[in-house]
Parts: sequence; C-alpha cells; structure tokens
Amino acid sequence: MATPQPGTNVRPAVLIIDDEPPLLDAMRQGLSHEFDVDAASTAEEGTLLAATRRYDVIVSDQLLPGEQGLEFLMRMASLHPGARRIMLTGYINPDLISRSIASAQLSACLLKPISIAELMKAIRKVIAA
Repeated sequence: MATPQPGTNVRPAVLIIDDEPPLLDAMRQGLSHEFDVDAASTAEEGTLLAATRRYDVIVSDQLLPGEQGLEFLMRMASLHPGARRIMLTGYINPDLISRSIASAQLSACLLKPISIAELMKAIRKVIAA
C-alpha cells in the first residue's frame, strides 16, 4: 500500500476493469468513499491506466473484450508485482478458479453478482494481508 507522507491522507489506489458500464459505475462510486478508484471498460484501457500510476489493488472481470481478465491480471503481476489482484467471474468453474489463483497469483477470486459491500470487504482484506 502507498505509504502516506507526514500530514497527508493517502487512500489505497484501486483499478477496476469491467465491460458492463452500469456495474463499473456502481463499483467506482461505491468504492470511492474509501479508495482512490480508477475504472476501465477494457483490458487495453486498464493497461494504459496501469502505465500511469501504481495501484494497491487491481480488480478485473474475467470476461472482457479483447483480452481475458486472467491474461490481463497475469501481465499486471509482471508489471506491478506489489499490487494485489482480484478476479471477478460470473461462472462457477473450480478448475478456472484454482488455475487463475495460481497463475496470476491472485489474492482473491470473487463470484458475480457481488455487492459493493462484499467487494469493499474483499479489497480491505487483501490490503491488510
């Protein structure tokens, strides 16, 4: 997590990637009360944002246009090894989940639909770990 400078209040930086605009907006608005949130609707947009700053947590949906969330998170593991990575998926596939956790060194794999409260709790947990 970013270390606050004396006299400042640095909130953890979170990048969220999801191609469903209403869900992406809800996550951004819901999490912004506690975190410094950037949002992208594609892995390409997420990559551009990740090139501009360091994130404490990167959250990505598995099904994205162009590049799957797992592939994106694996790239982020190389580019930003200190960032915690969380994958969201709407499909219960135990093989995908266990393979994803291992290959992308995920901190969590969460099933959609997920409430903002549940996502916030998961982000707090991985930051504290």
